[in-house]
Amino acid sequence: MELENIIEAILYVSGEPITLKDLARALDQEEAEVDAAAGRLAEYYDRNLRGLRLKRFGSHIQLATRAEYAPYIERLLQPVQKQSLSQAALETLAIVAYRQPVTRLDLEAVRGVKCDYSLQSLINKNLVKEVGRKETIGRPILYGTTDAFLAHFGLRSLDELPDPDRFLAQEREEGETGEESFGFSED
Repeated sequence: MELENIIEAILYVSGEPITLKDLARALDQEEAEVDAAAGRLAEYYDRNLRGLRLKRFGSHIQLATRAEYAPYIERLLQPVQKQSLSQAALETLAIVAYRQPVTRLDLEAVRGVKCDYSLQSLINKNLVKEVGRKETIGRPILYGTTDAFLAHFGLRSLDELPDPDRFLAQEREEGETGEESFGFSED
């Protein structure tokens, strides 16, 4: 029994991300064995430059097409364009991602405006979820990002988020040398 082939078949049929834990349980294998087999499968796809690749994000894995083949796929399938996030939703999402777990009031304190609509939009898109309650008066809801957030932005974990301090330092350097900046500010 070749574990990699079975995992490949399950991921192909599923089309959706699957947790390593669920795969291990379904295959009656240790999670470490399934993780190692998934790693070998990912290596095979990459080494042979296959049309598919194995994506990992959080505790999930999924089969996906290689990004460089997207134009050909789009030409044939002409997919419906995904709805982009508004500026307010992106700002709210960035605050949640960098400061999680965070309450709605914390979000509003950082942004300086109400965040109800943006937060609800992010929850509806499964990019943000409730992760608990803060141990304080009123026990407000705490929010955090989801594995779908990681998948959407091509991240394996939150550790791969860009360092905002690096961008601020780069802007300061470029301001001193007269080069164009990214437009970030410390406000």
